[in-house]
Amino acid sequence: MPPPASAVVPAIGSRRLTVLREFRPHGLAAEEADGGGPEARPLQDYDYFLFDPSLASSPAPVAEDEAPSSSGADGDHELFIRGNRIIWSTGSRVHKRYASPNTVIMACWCRMDAISDALLCVLQVDTLSIYDVTGEVVSIPLPYAVSSIWSLPFGLLLQKSTDGGRMVSSSSSLLNARDLTRPNKEFGLNYNVSCQTSTVEAASKSDGAVISSHLILKHPLEEPQATYFEERGRLNVMKDFDEKTLWTSDIIPLMASYHKGKYQHSVWQIDGATYQEAMDENAMLSIPFDTSLHKFAFRKIWQGKCSQSAASKVFLATDIDGVPIICFLLHEQKTLLAVRIQVDVTNDEVFGDIKPHVSWNIPAFAAAPVVVTRPRAWVGVLPFTDILILTPENDLLLYSGKQCLCTYTLPTEFGNGILANYELNSEVAEFYSNLKITSIADAVEGRANVTCSNGLMLRCSLRKNPSSSLVSDCITAMAEGLKSCFYSHFVSLLWGDNDAAGMCSSSHVDSEWGSFGYEISKVCAKYGQTSQYKSSISSSTAWEFLISSKYHAQYRKRSLTSDMPMSYSTSSTGSHSFFQDEHNSDVSFYVLFMRETLDTLHALYENLKLNSLRKQDLGSLASLLCRVASSLGENGYVDYYCRDFPHNLVEFHPLASATALRTPPCLFRWFENCLYHGCDLSNLDDIPALMRKQKGSAVSWGRKVVSFYSLLLGAERKGKNLSSGVYCEVASGSARNTEELTVLAMVAENFGRQQLDLLPIGVSLVLRHALDKCRESPPDDWPATAYVLVGREDLATAKMGSGRKENGFWNNDNLTSISVPYMLHLQPVTVPTTASDVPTSEVLNSEDTDAVYRSVEDGMEHIFTSSTQLRYGHDLRLNEVRRLLCSARPVAIQTSTNPTASDQDLQQQQLWNFAQRTTALPFGRGAFTLATTYTLLTEALVFPKLVLTGRLPAQQNATVNLDLSTRSVSEFNSWAEFHNGVAAGLRLAPFQEKMLRTWIQYNRPSEPNFTHAGLLLAFGMHEHLRVLTMTDAYRYLSQDHDITRLGLLLGLAASHRGTMHPAISKMLYFHVPSRHPSSPLELELPTLLQSAAVMGIGLLYEGSAHALTMKILLGEIGRRSGGDNVLEREGYAVAAGSALGFVALGRGSDAFGFMDTFLDRLFQYIGNKEVYHEKHLNAPTGADDQSGNTGQMMDGAQINVDVTAPGAIIALALIFLKAESEEIAARLSVPDTHFDLQYVRPDFVMLRIIARNLILWSRIQPSKGWIESQIPETVKFGVSNMSEDGADSDEFDAEALFQAYVNIVTGACIALGLKYAGSRNGDAQELLYNYTVHFLNEIKNISVQTPSILPKGLLRYVDRGTLELCLHLIVLSLSLVMAGSGNLQTFRLLRYLRARSSAEGQVNYGLQMAVSLGIGFLFLGGGTHTFSTSNSAIAALLITLYPRLPAGPNDNRCHLQAFRHLYVIATEPRRLQTVDVDTGLPVYCPLEVTVAETEYYDETSYCEVTPCLLPERSVLKSVRVCGPRYWPQVIKLTPEDKPWWRSGDKTDPFNGGVLYIKRKVGSCSYSDDPIGCQSLLSRAMHEVCDTPSASCIAQLNSASRSSFRVDQLVSTFSANPSLIAFAKLCCESWKERYNSNFQEFCSQVLYECMSKDRPALLQVYISFYTIIESMWEHLKIGHFPFYDSLFLSSLKVCTECSTHDLFTFITSLSFSVLQKLFPG
Repeated sequence: MPPPASAVVPAIGSRRLTVLREFRPHGLAAEEADGGGPEARPLQDYDYFLFDPSLASSPAPVAEDEAPSSSGADGDHELFIRGNRIIWSTGSRVHKRYASPNTVIMACWCRMDAISDALLCVLQVDTLSIYDVTGEVVSIPLPYAVSSIWSLPFGLLLQKSTDGGRMVSSSSSLLNARDLTRPNKEFGLNYNVSCQTSTVEAASKSDGAVISSHLILKHPLEEPQATYFEERGRLNVMKDFDEKTLWTSDIIPLMASYHKGKYQHSVWQIDGATYQEAMDENAMLSIPFDTSLHKFAFRKIWQGKCSQSAASKVFLATDIDGVPIICFLLHEQKTLLAVRIQVDVTNDEVFGDIKPHVSWNIPAFAAAPVVVTRPRAWVGVLPFTDILILTPENDLLLYSGKQCLCTYTLPTEFGNGILANYELNSEVAEFYSNLKITSIADAVEGRANVTCSNGLMLRCSLRKNPSSSLVSDCITAMAEGLKSCFYSHFVSLLWGDNDAAGMCSSSHVDSEWGSFGYEISKVCAKYGQTSQYKSSISSSTAWEFLISSKYHAQYRKRSLTSDMPMSYSTSSTGSHSFFQDEHNSDVSFYVLFMRETLDTLHALYENLKLNSLRKQDLGSLASLLCRVASSLGENGYVDYYCRDFPHNLVEFHPLASATALRTPPCLFRWFENCLYHGCDLSNLDDIPALMRKQKGSAVSWGRKVVSFYSLLLGAERKGKNLSSGVYCEVASGSARNTEELTVLAMVAENFGRQQLDLLPIGVSLVLRHALDKCRESPPDDWPATAYVLVGREDLATAKMGSGRKENGFWNNDNLTSISVPYMLHLQPVTVPTTASDVPTSEVLNSEDTDAVYRSVEDGMEHIFTSSTQLRYGHDLRLNEVRRLLCSARPVAIQTSTNPTASDQDLQQQQLWNFAQRTTALPFGRGAFTLATTYTLLTEALVFPKLVLTGRLPAQQNATVNLDLSTRSVSEFNSWAEFHNGVAAGLRLAPFQEKMLRTWIQYNRPSEPNFTHAGLLLAFGMHEHLRVLTMTDAYRYLSQDHDITRLGLLLGLAASHRGTMHPAISKMLYFHVPSRHPSSPLELELPTLLQSAAVMGIGLLYEGSAHALTMKILLGEIGRRSGGDNVLEREGYAVAAGSALGFVALGRGSDAFGFMDTFLDRLFQYIGNKEVYHEKHLNAPTGADDQSGNTGQMMDGAQINVDVTAPGAIIALALIFLKAESEEIAARLSVPDTHFDLQYVRPDFVMLRIIARNLILWSRIQPSKGWIESQIPETVKFGVSNMSEDGADSDEFDAEALFQAYVNIVTGACIALGLKYAGSRNGDAQELLYNYTVHFLNEIKNISVQTPSILPKGLLRYVDRGTLELCLHLIVLSLSLVMAGSGNLQTFRLLRYLRARSSAEGQVNYGLQMAVSLGIGFLFLGGGTHTFSTSNSAIAALLITLYPRLPAGPNDNRCHLQAFRHLYVIATEPRRLQTVDVDTGLPVYCPLEVTVAETEYYDETSYCEVTPCLLPERSVLKSVRVCGPRYWPQVIKLTPEDKPWWRSGDKTDPFNGGVLYIKRKVGSCSYSDDPIGCQSLLSRAMHEVCDTPSASCIAQLNSASRSSFRVDQLVSTFSANPSLIAFAKLCCESWKERYNSNFQEFCSQVLYECMSKDRPALLQVYISFYTIIESMWEHLKIGHFPFYDSLFLSSLKVCTECSTHDLFTFITSLSFSVLQKLFPG
């Protein structure tokens, strides 16, 4: 219905502008403050623009939560531009100063994909500089002239100049191209940008970008991309340079342009599907060949030929009904053209199809978008924006859409601050009162610059602050609920009444509500014959002021009794006469308007009833609605409001009228019916119609609560609509019941714990119960916010992954909004994380008590963390490991007090033996500290020292140096330093981001040394050398330092393992002389370097079975080394065989076609006489054709098997690893006759046993019988006879039999160790330990009572060195099995072997290296790592444990010592540590680990206590948090034959080895209460809290002590901040109030919440207590108790919920306590 004629054009009101200050750019003041007057400033003109602070905020504010800028003069930010300088300021405060290389053409703020911070984009003549808010800059060279830049929602639009085809040839462009290669750390991304040496070349890669007139930049480190326009369903390149961009939106993808050739304005939409593709953070940023997925399509949605010149201004506003409009200010026509656009949201996208709707013109000389009428309203992502227009007649008008609301005028009096520079006489005042407004500019929010006719520019505000939230809610509700004609008319009334405007002279919030109520009351008074609206603001007398005061309102509440006066202003007669006039059209219009207003505002009333903080607003709205309902004769509504707020009975009387009473909708009644009858049987009329509208913002609070109740109580879902008629979003995730579905809905609607606390207690109780039911075992696929909502922050942290593990997941905005402020967790307690925090007395052993050596850095000081201390308890095993592996302090030498000459020789002998041990310590230290620390990229790496001196404790710690005259000490300072560098590099954990190339070069010494060579190898083992370029590698190689080249070659190959990198392959082959062409110039290369190069080839081609590489390596096994040391040729053959095994690792007979010939050659190298393809053996291989300077390793016509056999055996073992090939295993069998045993070296027998068992992998069993089965019957029979008879036999060689026996046993033990590496298998540990002890007893010649598993008399037939070697190899195998466990039994054995003197056993370098490695393996990575049994891991461990130990630090004859560090390849960080999510501290927790079924055992579950090591990924099936103290959590896995997750892997279910768990309230941690005796909460609480009431008042000190104990007790049993804060508050309140009832109630509530683990019920209980206590006190004095009775509705819902069978949430305890405290 249109409004009546008398009401169509309401009077346009006039309002005064609020002058804030005289405007002057702050940048000018900043320039003056920098120094100098106007003559010192640059001559260039300046420019500036003002913007809202949210435009540059980080991250971008959420539309629904963003508050309008409420500050006045200083609320606007300013960018001031002059020349090449930019000043960003707020008032007199300067935020940033930017200086560009060239003159600034244009600047704008922009946001780009994947970057949360706002970016300042600055356009210069040939460069685009992009600054973030911290000042970091990225300069992008522009090869083409760009005239302007514009911000888009997803990036930056670049408009090329008209001569866009012209190339920019400036040196600065090419120089600045290097900025593109900078790592993108300042933007928090992991992009790797390939170097572009020429911007011209880079631009020519994409023809579209060359010819396109518009480019889009999505990321600072990407290339600008071409744009396309859609025409007839096809995409064509946008290359119209006459299409000049006038405006773009940074909120919705729109662009306005003007074509000067066609005299046409156009509006374009960027296709929404093109800019929302997901970006892979790990992908290389380059221009793709297939750009179909990256095209930006512009689609023209409107065009108009409305002007001969471009619009002077374009901006976005909203119509009165919230529809967006694009406004063009046409300066020539002095017209504002507005185009309505319609946005269709489809397919869950932000923006779907955008279509033009209608357009209109408004006369305007100037215009600007402002936020005045609805400052808090948002239409989708757009703020509700009005239009401020300056007419050609110099009138300043405010428009909402095309409806003019009011006119603004300058105030008649200016403040002294404005006219401070002018003489204030009467003539000047009269002159300024006649000023006219000539222009408006720089509008931000509700502020704009107004230029007066005399040139004075004023910063003015169009509205006064603060604004009333109630008025804003009412206007929003009416905008959504009223018909457009009614709402437009009401807005005209509200803004067009000068009287209402006069009421707003005060800036108080109540003045806005007064204006709003005044307009409503005028309609009621005029057409409803109601009493005149008594405004408290318009009171004119002192009596009226007193009546309207707050004091009178409070007095009326206190004195309000049942004897209420019966004089009411509304009667049934008045109502009847009102309806008799409805035939009048004017009355009929306003009656319908008032009825719709009543229904709309009543919906808002019901909405506000569900917010406990809006009670004051609710009372004001109830009074207004009473007046409206009374005017309409809706006495049912009047009665409803009077029941809620009884004070309205003074003015209104809800008598029954002749008309039928209409029952108002009531949400509380609907809640009760739902709980009693179910959602389907409840009355939908109790839900206001406005709440059933889709996506209404005015009553969204109530709509959300209704939708939650609907889902919880069985409503049906039809898409996003429910059967109850409301709309509801539901987050992704599975839901097994209605409670879980409700949780997902609360997450999708952003309804968290903070919002839950705002609901009335009865309403929130039902939702809290739903959350509580989902807490035990929520589904696995929920979003993180859902877990936070149900109180499972542990699952939320695991869901979010390891990316936020260090910074905490509370930084996430969505999670913070779901939580409540008092639940934001406190900072964790600081714990010792480094050795410097640990008391020195706990770290140092009593052996090293001298204070001089306590501060020496030994490379292990960082190992003592809270995690390792938790892992190993309070014992000192880590301290002992650190002492045993420390090489930075002089070693103690025990001598007599008065030394003699012979004692000095003895000291030198001891010192020499200790030096052998000290040089071997870096092997173990590298394994012990593997990946245990991080380093700052700005600090150099510190290397611990290798100290070969000794000290004499008996002589006051006098030092003794090693005598340099008798022995060569140089050999200790070469390879020992190399291993020391490896150990120092291995302790660095793989970085979350790749190690910087500059940091590696920063640690490069000026002169090459052995330490840095070892560091390069360590970096390669951690794959850090991937960042080095080939130029860096060649720079290292050119240093002519063999060990540095060796470390680099091995490191590069390990970093690129399995990649077959061509450049590195060439580099490695260059160091293999046999691959050089025949030439008279022979390249001299050390054999060690050749061995490293050959091994590097194997690592680089790992698992590829590359045919040519295998042929080459096969030839290298049998080729004599051409290096400087022919004695090292066995080591070269071993390296070639190991490399061959790596290339065809585990491929078996499938490697390639001529496998038989290949195998025959290998077996020929071994010495096997069985040859099946003899014709191929004499033919030279491809490698032989090119070798003119080397020859086969042959003695006459025979191959030197002593050199080639080890390498060939290892190659066969690795090629057929786990192949279960009986044929190959049979050909590697041990000789079973006495004659054959005499012609096979015993150490080769050991290798054959290892190789056979690696091939027959599944047959290895941890039993003595299996080891005995490896021994041939001939050997077993001969050894047993010899041990029993005790006499030599002439029939066979006894020494050969016993040598074969011990080597077979040792080989079987090594195979056993490899099979069960890292498994901590108990049977394998026991078996290997027994063999170790028996070998040790045989060496010590100790007779034991228990029967030995070894034959007697080994020492008679086997030399001491062989037995020592076998002993240490078995110990190493035992360490493999127990890797990372820190097993005490094994550790004691290793410590004993290390401490043996030369008299007890052979003390040489090789044996000490084995002991050192054993200790390191046992505590691998400080207990955080263990070994894998994958093919690569077994190969690496076999090479590490190669059973030929070096005789000295410089011995590389049989095996290159650098290969001993290849064990790093086999390590996996399988340590799992549980962290309390509330405190952030590592804690003990029992876990149930389930391993999958294998061919050896069924599916098995066992218990571990964290920190612990997990099984391999191939068998791990699930990990479950068990025990009664922590909330259950299950991680289900699919067993896969894959390596363990790498650090930073997003798919890692264990977040890098950290599992967050949540402790149940009422339970102590296992550290505080190991056996559970302190978790008897009820007894402890009653001991503390059950204090007699009488003594509580009399004995203050006793109460203080008791309350202190409560505080301490709560913090012991719970880390929940709300419970701890409540306990502290109760302690203080008990001291002040001495209320025994309250004390008893609090203690009972605290006990209830802690025992049931429901801290959220604290608020519910306290609310109950407050309500009932207040009712009890008022009833005792006989007064009507309350200002409102809203609590009664909440109590009814709560009672219904407690009596219903589905809800038993509130226990009987609280009601019994309340009944006890308030009887009756």
